[in-house]
Amino acid sequence: MTAADSTQKQKVSFAVRQARRPAWALLGEKALTVLIYICGISAILFVLSIFIFVFKEAAPILFGGNFSLSQFLFSDQWYPTSEVNKRYGVWAMIAGTFSVTALAMALAVPFGLGAAIYVSEFCGPRVKETLKITIELLAAIPSVVWGFIGLTVMSKLIVTFTGAAVGVNILNGGIILALMSVPIIVSIGEDALKAVPDSYREAGVALGATRWQLVWRVLLPAAKTGLLAAVLLGVGRAVGETMAVLMATGHAVHIPHSILDSVRTLTANIAAELGEAPAESDHYRVLFLIGVLLFTITFVVNLAADMVVKGIRRK
Repeated sequence: MTAADSTQKQKVSFAVRQARRPAWALLGEKALTVLIYICGISAILFVLSIFIFVFKEAAPILFGGNFSLSQFLFSDQWYPTSEVNKRYGVWAMIAGTFSVTALAMALAVPFGLGAAIYVSEFCGPRVKETLKITIELLAAIPSVVWGFIGLTVMSKLIVTFTGAAVGVNILNGGIILALMSVPIIVSIGEDALKAVPDSYREAGVALGATRWQLVWRVLLPAAKTGLLAAVLLGVGRAVGETMAVLMATGHAVHIPHSILDSVRTLTANIAAELGEAPAESDHYRVLFLIGVLLFTITFVVNLAADMVVKGIRRK
């Protein structure tokens, strides 16, 4: 019997078994298929619904005749409650958001990936379980608690060791966001490394590679897509954080010139002012427009990451 005949026989056998199944089983299978399909597209629908809601609230000011989008994006003047000349410039907040996020990632990525490598490849079973439980507990700490730590503990340490005028600044916010992002990077990174087949490790050992050579030459290239996803999730955690940066960065609207300057982030600005802005006012609409800007930034980051991943897979 040829391979083609065997395949045809298997198809016929499967069709016969399907025909003999009761109607209620086929109906249940179709219902389950539809349910899985709905669950699969629900995340996309929820995200689109949220974006439409935010954009609908921001549209009146965005398409109004007196609003300048260039001034909104590139001006550092934020005076939404001025009686004489209201100004809605978010450039300083964009700079503050990116400066805090960049510092947080500069601290979190090396420590997070290093910890993921250690947990996955170097430590023993008992130490591994202890570290994983500790990392999960760090991820479970509420952001407001991290904010209190930055406001009361970290600020005093920064003033003591750096001589800064105030302890709530970019350095404070970057350290706190790094501590909040490390658990995510470690968890996802460790899963990515564990997903590398054991045959890769066995082949490396058979070729005489040391443990560090195995990690650097074999595991990291094989798991680079998953590690990139871990880093991007950490970036998303840092960009979207609100309460911790509100309490740890000083909430001052100006373009920073050093890591010891106080800043205000986009998310913290929305959280601080949305409750005080009169409904349907220009101030209220602009805060929703900042939400649209955050959506756009997140989309650009995810799109760039997707292009990088596709480029890596082609190689």
